Amino acid sequence: MKTIDKTKPVMVTGATGYVAGRLVEKLLSEGLTVHAAIRNPNDKKKTKYLDELASKLSGSIKYFKADLLNDGAYDEAMKECELVFHTASPFIRSVNNAQEDLVDPAKKGTRNVLESANRTQSVKRVVVTSSCAAIYGDAIDTLAMPNQELTEDIWNTSSSLKHQPYSFSKTEAEKEAWSVCEKQDSWDLVTINPSFVLGPGINPYGTSESFTIIKQIGNGDFKMGAPEFNIGCVDVRDLAVGHYQAGFTPEAKGRYIISGENTGFGELARYIKEENPAYPIGLRKLPKWLIWLLAPTVGMTRQEVSKNVGYPWKANNSKSIRELGMNYRPLKTTINEFFAQLVEAGEIKKK
Repeated sequence: MKTIDKTKPVMVTGATGYVAGRLVEKLLSEGLTVHAAIRNPNDKKKTKYLDELASKLSGSIKYFKADLLNDGAYDEAMKECELVFHTASPFIRSVNNAQEDLVDPAKKGTRNVLESANRTQSVKRVVVTSSCAAIYGDAIDTLAMPNQELTEDIWNTSSSLKHQPYSFSKTEAEKEAWSVCEKQDSWDLVTINPSFVLGPGINPYGTSESFTIIKQIGNGDFKMGAPEFNIGCVDVRDLAVGHYQAGFTPEAKGRYIISGENTGFGELARYIKEENPAYPIGLRKLPKWLIWLLAPTVGMTRQEVSKNVGYPWKANNSKSIRELGMNYRPLKTTINEFFAQLVEAGEIKKK
């Protein structure tokens, strides 16, 4: 059980990312000093939104140059920190070599951060951003789970280099984290396993998959309707609270599913259409055979369609509510605030 001294700096990897941005905002709002480890601290375009937060919140931010794949890259940024948040991870859907482009960087990056923690005497706790993708590979997997729902006790065993390689990389990276942790006793590890992250980011021009999907819905890609693709969703601001609580709750331990609602693409589209009726959003359910037929043209494999479309998706978030005090905001609020941000930024054209 580790109690973290809030007068000491806190390190965040991948600090300019979508998830990390809201986490840094939370840390700064609590008056903490953030050591932001990023690839290029001199790129003011990248740090602009964090700088704006630091100028109006009570905490402070200090940038450190660090590349995920360079040994020892985090040693400097980690000095004097008792708490480390590792949020950085490669996310690429289209890869030439899944081992080299996804799995190796995810594992090596995680190992590099944790080996720096091993060398830094001040570190007491590391919080790693994993994913529900490390719990399941395809929605069909949930049918074999107790109560047909995801829990922290379950690991993804169905993904591989050839099928769902991104999910495989997240699974391998989290396993690597637990493996490194078990070999030492100076710091403890907590992992955060979010479902699909949505909601307004600190940067309205974000490039994460979350932004891409909402822009596709708003700009008419779903005007014929939506696939019955069921997922879990969590607000990026709630996810920031989950990370913060995992870091500063002494009793926090193990893995935490951070997911607000079990939902699907059809419901996301319906929520947006209700508030924004002028946009070209279809509400009918597209037949599975049609999605299967078109899969290769939209960057999906037919195996992904077969094992995901039409199957339920359910996650048990009770551990996060019970141990971290999570209180999830309604998905309808999240999705419409996100949509409004993208319209305001000109990322979705006003109709």
